[in-house]
Amino acid sequence: MEAAAAAAAIPAVPRPEVPVEATDVLPPVTSEPAVAAPLAPSLADETVAEAPDDDPFLAELFAGVEEPVHPEAIPIVEGTRVRGSRRVARSARRAQAAPKVRISKLPRSSRASRAKREKGAKPRPASTLLSIGALLFSGALLVGTTVPANAFITFADEPVGGVNGAIVSDAGPEQTVEVAADASVSALTRDAFTVTSYAEVVREKYGTRISTFTPTTGAVRWPFPYATPISSGFGDRVAPCRGCSSHHNGVDFTPGSGTPIYAIADGVVTAAEFSGSFGQHVYMDHVINGQKVESIYGHMIAGSSPLVVGQTVKVGDLVGLVGSTGASTGAHLHLEVHLDGVIVDPFAWLKANAVN
Repeated sequence: MEAAAAAAAIPAVPRPEVPVEATDVLPPVTSEPAVAAPLAPSLADETVAEAPDDDPFLAELFAGVEEPVHPEAIPIVEGTRVRGSRRVARSARRAQAAPKVRISKLPRSSRASRAKREKGAKPRPASTLLSIGALLFSGALLVGTTVPANAFITFADEPVGGVNGAIVSDAGPEQTVEVAADASVSALTRDAFTVTSYAEVVREKYGTRISTFTPTTGAVRWPFPYATPISSGFGDRVAPCRGCSSHHNGVDFTPGSGTPIYAIADGVVTAAEFSGSFGQHVYMDHVINGQKVESIYGHMIAGSSPLVVGQTVKVGDLVGLVGSTGASTGAHLHLEVHLDGVIVDPFAWLKANAVN
């Protein structure tokens, strides 16, 4: 059934009319059953039938050379989809369209330099005038600082103010000096003078003061029971070392290293330690003649003082031993006296208050 339907679907091929001769004789009819004619091959079948020899039309059709058909030659019917039609139409549109020009974007640095060049190409009269003015000013400054002032002075007659309006001119008779024939040159005389060095001037003004004292045994005493040298007095002086004071607030006694030091009056210890520029030192508070007196003993040998803070001390008690601790250039006792917080000269105060 399917083969018969496929054969019926094939269109009939027209044949040329051939006259039938009278001599043609039909085949005899037999009683045997007729054999079915072979069916035409299916269009889906890959086999191709051979061209018949007895049909001149078909023979001519099969004998022709097959020519390739270009896709553009295939008619495109509106509403139908033919394979390759879209590609053909797209190619046609591209051929008719104007060519596209691709513009590449410059880097930022290139754009900036290009903008600067375009900007610099514009005329800038103000900038030009400013540059010319700067050059002129530089030239004038160079001339003004290198050429001497008298180069611009003319030697013409210059009026001089006065009652008569006299005029001074550089033209005139030359000055001459006449020397007598018997004139003689006398020797120059100088006044006598002496030279004093700066060190000698300072030494005379702030030099070491040598003072003497007489030991006493009363309620106020000297720190030593015998006379000792004094290397530096109270007041201005030349600083004996780096960090030493140029205004001396005390008196320096030099009896020798290790000499015992004694309290100048009854009092209470307010400080006893090793620190600062005084090194090993002791502070005492006293009440003398109704005044608060503070005495300071400095530069003692480290650990030589037996006193402690708050301890009551009697006049003549041991304070420590002469040393050279702290800011010191040699073994000595630095003694200070403060009256109601005011620093006074210890030597003058002891001379007035240390009695037997």
